[in-house]
Amino acid sequence: MEKLVPAQTGLKGTIKVPGDKSISHRSVMFAAVARGKTIVKNFLPGADCLSTIHCFQQMGVPIERDGTRVVIDGKGWDGLSEPETVLDTGNSGTTTRLMLGLLAGRPFHSVIAGDESIAKRPMQRVTKPLCEMGAHIDGRRGGNFTPLSIRGGALQGIEYRLPVASAQVKSALLLAGLQADGTTIVHEPQPTRDHTERMIRAFGGEVRTEGRTISVRGGTVFHGTEIVVPGDISSAAFFMAAASLVPGSEIVLPDVGLNPTRAGILDVLKQMGADMEVAETHAPSDGEQTGTLVIRPAALQGVEIGGGLIPRLIDEIPIIALLATQAEGRTVIKDAAELKVKETNRIDTVVRELKKLGAQIEATADGMIIEGPCRLSGGTVESHGDHRIGMMLAVASLVAKDAVCLKGTEAIAVSYPQFFDDLKSVL
Repeated sequence: MEKLVPAQTGLKGTIKVPGDKSISHRSVMFAAVARGKTIVKNFLPGADCLSTIHCFQQMGVPIERDGTRVVIDGKGWDGLSEPETVLDTGNSGTTTRLMLGLLAGRPFHSVIAGDESIAKRPMQRVTKPLCEMGAHIDGRRGGNFTPLSIRGGALQGIEYRLPVASAQVKSALLLAGLQADGTTIVHEPQPTRDHTERMIRAFGGEVRTEGRTISVRGGTVFHGTEIVVPGDISSAAFFMAAASLVPGSEIVLPDVGLNPTRAGILDVLKQMGADMEVAETHAPSDGEQTGTLVIRPAALQGVEIGGGLIPRLIDEIPIIALLATQAEGRTVIKDAAELKVKETNRIDTVVRELKKLGAQIEATADGMIIEGPCRLSGGTVESHGDHRIGMMLAVASLVAKDAVCLKGTEAIAVSYPQFFDDLKSVL
């Protein structure tokens, strides 16, 4: 438990947020099946990404890590060997779902399992199309929940229309399609983060994108390269919110990833009236756009968020909900039922914990409605093992009337191990 007190002065300083979690995962996965050495810089050494490294080490891939620098000595797709023990994906949904796609094409048997949270998260959205491609996957309740047993190999490309907008499902199918006979075509209902497509190109592969349709051909050979992981905009969002809410603040966030498929939080902040500028942008032709964000306090307004914007900010909704409690008027978040299958049911968890602090917030079937502004009280809250809920509540303590006692702070290490150190540095 951490006892957090309201901010007495403005938050000032520069924070270099850790590397992007989604890109860190994918950099290791593609490097592991590439031929030759890959160097990954600014890797996120959080618990989730370390689970990905460990899984590939169990399959015989030499990986060395020195802080945020990771060196992977890939031997190609055939360089992976059958793991002797269960692949433990920890708390990582990204590791679990993307590994299913990768392992579906490997001619050996493997078993994937994670922690209690992963055991509750639906996997049939991934296993069903993979079985249509020819993989043999079994698990609890017809292969919907871990542990999952995979016997891969001999896949056939398919054309598949995603029932939900999910970058994890899309990525799993692309990873399987890269090993399948023929072409695999994925149709998305809404555009989702395209880190996998960019990573395919970075390692020398080919992927076609036409609107919301993505296709790959089997037999792709990847080659080792150098990857520089940008700062995680999902981690930056907590300090963007803190600087927006605490009077007298100015926080500078350099080298943050500004991938358009991930930067929905910037659109929402603009709509709410935030005082924010994006400077020193860098947009490599074959990589991820980055930039420096400068955020100061502002009087915020309630907004309505839904539709195609949701996949671009799904991980930022907890902190957006907190911003809404301090904004003038009503904020409506809809079309976000995907929040129910995150580390927690984030709709219920956000509403329950913010209500403990006096927020006027109600859950709906696919989102929440928040009335603001509302001065938050102190009290005891908990992360429920969800890193983003934990960080949102820590930011809430900055604008509360009294101290906030936060249970389950260890969950924050999943994506931001030095979060409290960085917070103290600007207080």
